[in-house]
Amino acid sequence: MQFTIADLESAAALVHSRMEPTPQRRWPLLEEETGTETWVKHENMTPTGAFKLRGAITFIDWLRRAHPEVPGIVTATRGNHGQGQAREAVAAGLTARVYVPRGNAAEKNAAMRAFGAEVIEQGDDFEAAREEAMHAAETEGLFPVPPFHDALVRGVATYAYELLKAVPDLDAIYVPIGCGSGICGTILARDALGARAEVIGVVSENAPTAKLSVEAGDLVPTNEARTFADGMAVRVPVREAFDIYRRGAERIAAVSDREVAEAIRLYFRATHNVAEGAGAAPLAALMQEREAMAGRKVAVILCGGNIDTDWMRTVLAGGLPAV
Repeated sequence: MQFTIADLESAAALVHSRMEPTPQRRWPLLEEETGTETWVKHENMTPTGAFKLRGAITFIDWLRRAHPEVPGIVTATRGNHGQGQAREAVAAGLTARVYVPRGNAAEKNAAMRAFGAEVIEQGDDFEAAREEAMHAAETEGLFPVPPFHDALVRGVATYAYELLKAVPDLDAIYVPIGCGSGICGTILARDALGARAEVIGVVSENAPTAKLSVEAGDLVPTNEARTFADGMAVRVPVREAFDIYRRGAERIAAVSDREVAEAIRLYFRATHNVAEGAGAAPLAALMQEREAMAGRKVAVILCGGNIDTDWMRTVLAGGLPAV
């Protein structure tokens, strides 16, 4: 997969027809903590509160042109992907069925329903929910939306395009890894623009499949992925994404749930922005590496702010949400 500047420009024009560009901002109190010139890319400020909307915009546009006969979509998610797909599918006159694992974040489920999705809880984790979604696609004539697809990644890449157009001389960008659209979009946008920034992937210590796979040079699934940073709770890597980030990422950092919780608290007290677990993970990794990164020009992708109220209350009180 490879994008040109023209690809990114056309994708950005389409994305911006459905949502405004998100800001990239510096926060003095945050920079006091990180010791770097720190740019926050505020994907928590999209209409669904997360970056996944961008990919949904370009994917549903492609789907309506490539498969006009399709009556609806089916997909699996922990929440943000499903919100974006539901919003765009329903706006295009399609039905949207979304599978989530049992015990999924209640407020993310409610948001998907509010955007018009039929939400079905099935399976113990994302992979089990994804298997059910693919079965429904085969039996019910719905189009299966994968977690990784050229048309989807092209939209996701527009946040990195916006960031690097605004701040072209970044030294590094920290990006969380779930199924991989975010880090791959960032790598592909950087390469298309000829920027110098190192791209540093971030995983949870409790969901390290991407890091283990890069270290092994091949896919390494894990038996479980239990972290309250649910956007990173993936135990089976996506081959197409792995092939991009294994070559294009400088390294993969792993952060603990406690480090993620502290990053959520830091975002709140330094910027008064709410970050979900995956959204705070890049900042957690920067804080982990702050001595090595001191004085550099760095961006962290705040990829989403959709954390349930009870979880946020627990984190702000100094605890960890139970998963």
